[in-house]
Amino acid sequence: MEMNMLNLSGFGGLIILALDIWAIVSVVNSGNSTGSKVLWVLLIVFLPILGFLIWLIAGPRARNRAL
Repeated sequence: MEMNMLNLSGFGGLIILALDIWAIVSVVNSGNSTGSKVLWVLLIVFLPILGFLIWLIAGPRARNRAL
């Protein structure tokens, strides 16, 4: 049996789920417009890994760090 950190049915899936929940809570609690929040949440829900990474790089907090 191959042990893989990104095994989506095991521990890796649990980590991805926790990170996605954290991202969604951060999006919902942000001061952005409702439309922006909905788009971010949909991106994170439908593309869990890629959506989280995009949010981490280009999300609202990323813009605040750049200033």
